[in-house]
Amino acid sequence: MINGKHIAVVMPAYNAEKTLPATVAELPELVDIRILVDDHSSDRTVDLAHQLGLRIFQHDRNYGYGRNQQTCYREALAAGADVVIMLHPDYQYTPLLITALASMVAYGVYDVVLGSRIIGGTALRGGMPLYKYIANRALTAVENLFLRVKLSEYHTGYRAFSRKVLTELPLLENSDDFVFDNQMLAQCVHFGFGIGEVSCPTKYFEEASSINFGRSVKYGFGVLATTLQFALQRAHILNFRRFSDKGRKLDPGAYYARSKEAVRST
Repeated sequence: MINGKHIAVVMPAYNAEKTLPATVAELPELVDIRILVDDHSSDRTVDLAHQLGLRIFQHDRNYGYGRNQQTCYREALAAGADVVIMLHPDYQYTPLLITALASMVAYGVYDVVLGSRIIGGTALRGGMPLYKYIANRALTAVENLFLRVKLSEYHTGYRAFSRKVLTELPLLENSDDFVFDNQMLAQCVHFGFGIGEVSCPTKYFEEASSINFGRSVKYGFGVLATTLQFALQRAHILNFRRFSDKGRKLDPGAYYARSKEAVRST
């Protein structure tokens, strides 16, 4: 708990057995709620999560990274979280920065805080492939131009959100795939939430999950499409439910009534 706010860490997992123990070992004691959502892994991720004392929710099939995050946030809100940190359990990002990210939200400095791999110039030193680094910088430049903000990157998987952000954004209008991350940040900008960043070292190694070149290209086009939609919405040329107050939002209370076949608690 920080400043009287309950802190939750949510981990969207898929075949994370090799890196999950190291990730959980570095979670700070101030974390009140520790949730892992398993997207139908084929390894021992769930067994290990049980041993590590995590709250576990399992999808009945592989729905995708975006849908996994929706479940993560629903369950954190239902558990009473005031600040929610999304952390990949692949140990690519250090959990030691959770206190810094959570504090900035808990004290109302920002609504959203990102762990940036770009600030401090650590991305390439940490092993980020050159083509991913170049794509990251190019896409970020385009997004900063059209979203009219100035972030060092939009593509980190280490993020902290206030409860207000997660209950007010129309997250159910977003993709089930990796571009969910980018769509969510575009929504944060559109609805006027304050976004801050902290420098975060990253580690690329064999066991850490990483999308392949083909999926990276698909993600890149998805980012450009999201940016175009944002610009068209801002210019009042077209309207998208993703950027509408009427878009579908998370509803923790009605979740199991609607979707109990899709996820179960263990």
